Amino acid sequence: MNLNNIDILLKKGVNIPNPSTVFIGDDVDLERISPDGVTLFSGTKLTGERTLIMPGTVLGYESPVTVENCLMGPGTKLHGGYFQETVFMGDNVFGSGGHVRKGCILEEQANAAHTVGLKQTILFPFVTLGSLINFCDCLMAGGTSRKDHSEVGSSFIHFNYTPNQDKATASMMGNVHQGVMLNQPPVFLGGQGGLVGPVRIAFGCISAAGSIIRNNELRCNRLIMGGTMKNASVQWRPGIYTRPGNILTENVYYISGLYALKAWYGFIRTLFTWDWMSQALVSGLQKNIDICIQERINRLNAFGNKLETSKKILLQRGKGQGSQAVATHDTVLEKLSRASHIFDQAENDLKTPGPDGEQFIEYIDIQSIHNKKDYVGTIQGLDESISIIGSVWLKGIEDRIFDAFGLEEVESN
Repeated sequence: MNLNNIDILLKKGVNIPNPSTVFIGDDVDLERISPDGVTLFSGTKLTGERTLIMPGTVLGYESPVTVENCLMGPGTKLHGGYFQETVFMGDNVFGSGGHVRKGCILEEQANAAHTVGLKQTILFPFVTLGSLINFCDCLMAGGTSRKDHSEVGSSFIHFNYTPNQDKATASMMGNVHQGVMLNQPPVFLGGQGGLVGPVRIAFGCISAAGSIIRNNELRCNRLIMGGTMKNASVQWRPGIYTRPGNILTENVYYISGLYALKAWYGFIRTLFTWDWMSQALVSGLQKNIDICIQERINRLNAFGNKLETSKKILLQRGKGQGSQAVATHDTVLEKLSRASHIFDQAENDLKTPGPDGEQFIEYIDIQSIHNKKDYVGTIQGLDESISIIGSVWLKGIEDRIFDAFGLEEVESN
């Protein structure tokens, strides 16, 4: 019963100021809740067998909070809202009104203010989100500290659902192979603006407040100003894709980055554990990156099905088999037919890190011996030459997947 669970936690030393207002589900493993500096304020509801609460975690300080199968690293503070199957790596602060759904990862010191919605979102260390934000299906890197961090301004939205009713729209700010080294310039997305996914934004870029970004910016250190649209009314053709090649390219690039991140979590993050709780936290990290990869593959497959329909519509409207639009559809569909094999091969390739990876992993293994609790400091303390070796290793993982599709890089527009 819930009261028995509360009593057990109180006896362990968990701080519960108003026990009668807290709910602990019977599926919660109480051994996975640390008593050290943990506070469960009024209105806290915990459910799920994966739930992990490490020392210093504070839940529900500002308003009621529901936590379902989340893993909370040391010093996590969730002030109110709903959080589902998300991994917080530590020293994360999330304001009240949060709505964080399955598959999210917030690495060390990634933060959000009030009323922020996330799903399948990955934030690298230090990334900060303002208030009133919808930032689903994004990966954001960049920044070197809490005073030099990537930021999303208040009232920002990532548009991740298309009129053709698909979500092959994930967007990436920065990249994985350089971003994990925690030495890149931050990205700043100005408030009251948005991204129309899928797009990529390079490190060091700034979008002016109020801008809607619709295209890639792959050059670093650019100021992006999205103009307002003219009043217009033009014919729309439901179900037809006009840039399927671009959609495929952006999705494959995003997925290849996730595979590189999976390698990082598997070979590097595992070196920074010091007890069974930290091991469980990293295990949760690995599970969530698999969730993210599968989600993106599923969305890409759904896009492929809709592209078949788009081709049929083109043919029905008199676009001959030899037309440019139909030919583009055929090219993309042929590449998509190889996707399952390519991604299976990518999974198999991650069983071993390869020569570049082995050299880098060996170095990190030595550096981590006396710094198990300082992942951020250890990575940031790497000599530039060592960081480059690690980035080359991860870039190789990305390139193998990208090249297997026979794709060409999309330039900035």
